[in-house]
Amino acid sequence: MPLATMGSVTLSAIIASQSSLVQEASEALPHSFSQCTYPLGYIRQAVYWCRTCNETRGICSACSVACHTDHEQLELFPKRKFRCDCPTNSLAHNCTLHEHPEDTNTDNVYGRNFDGKFCRCGREYDAEKERETMIQCLACEDWFHESCLNLRARPSSRDPSPEPHHIETTPDDDAHSDTSSSGLPPPLLTASEYEALVCASCVRKTDTLRRYAGTSGVLMVVRTSPQENWRVIGQSEGEEERVEIDGEGSVTGEKRGRSPSEQDGPQTKRARASQGAEMEKSPAAIIKPERPMSTCLAPNAHKAAQALVSTNDTSLEMTGLEGAGDVFLTEGFRDRWCKCASCLPSLEAHSYLLEEEETYEPPEDPDSGLSLEELGMRALQNLPRERAINGIHAFNEMRDQLLKHLRPIAEENREVTEADIHAFIEAAKQAKNAIR
Repeated sequence: MPLATMGSVTLSAIIASQSSLVQEASEALPHSFSQCTYPLGYIRQAVYWCRTCNETRGICSACSVACHTDHEQLELFPKRKFRCDCPTNSLAHNCTLHEHPEDTNTDNVYGRNFDGKFCRCGREYDAEKERETMIQCLACEDWFHESCLNLRARPSSRDPSPEPHHIETTPDDDAHSDTSSSGLPPPLLTASEYEALVCASCVRKTDTLRRYAGTSGVLMVVRTSPQENWRVIGQSEGEEERVEIDGEGSVTGEKRGRSPSEQDGPQTKRARASQGAEMEKSPAAIIKPERPMSTCLAPNAHKAAQALVSTNDTSLEMTGLEGAGDVFLTEGFRDRWCKCASCLPSLEAHSYLLEEEETYEPPEDPDSGLSLEELGMRALQNLPRERAINGIHAFNEMRDQLLKHLRPIAEENREVTEADIHAFIEAAKQAKNAIR
């Protein structure tokens, strides 16, 4: 902040302000971004799409900071079995963290997100304009608007969605948060009422999810006629809720409180609550082979819901229910599956239904939280002796020049102004140019 806009300030206030900025920076970026994740192979990690490079490729968090700093990027959040594309020949922009160019990654899966499009409606995502919370599918890891999940009416300010296009994606995690859409009534299901979303397309590809759809703990949003309000099935007995989401200004339940990180702007995507936490599991512990049970413990199928997710036709004539076919899995869903010889193979084929996956996080930055003075001293200690001595001499010379410049001001007993500082800097530049 310029001194002129701060009015009269003390040196202690400036130091306190600087310390606060350093602390905020260390909390926002606590990690070290000096190593590309390419050598780690195909892992679950945060992925970024570079709009400037404009290729259907993804880069790791380290390359997003170190290699594409001045590029426009879009955070796609964690993607499963993904290898960084920055060092490969599929991107023209050179990777600064990986020395040798690599061949194109053949096992990465690039859905519509890598073209900047999201949800079954195919809208492009704009963080500055998007009002709705978007929820990530546990399986395909695409992001969906609450209104496209029939959790709320579409905001009146939102432009009409383009015609949806059928895009094949490989089903494979989930997402979540405690935030609601900015300035909108609460949705039919709030974040505290379920743990994960699986979109209709992925449900239809998974035997277990089709079997459990609409049963206890596997929630669905449906209605039996266009005139009826949307309602939730699969809740515990007596908890079924109907809500009008087509009308203006309708409100149900309680509003979700905004987290401190949202105070500066709307949080319009919500990743699952635990995805940022590092899980201390060995690769072998991620999926434990289980012995199939002899008796099937799966609940009785909800026939109408099962019919809804067994066909792409969501008409009332086909299923008796109207709805997209998405399911919302409540807390502890991984412990409730039947693991008999008939049910277990479907779960093992989609391991994220059995065990929460480990998400890679960059290593901690050892310099995070250090003051500028501490960082300077650390850098000085790492210099060769001769260069360190020259640096100390240069610093002492600048200090002496600054004291000489400020002494007349102190003798006049007046405050140091921004103009005084600019005058010192300009004099130092002229002296440096004169030496050259």
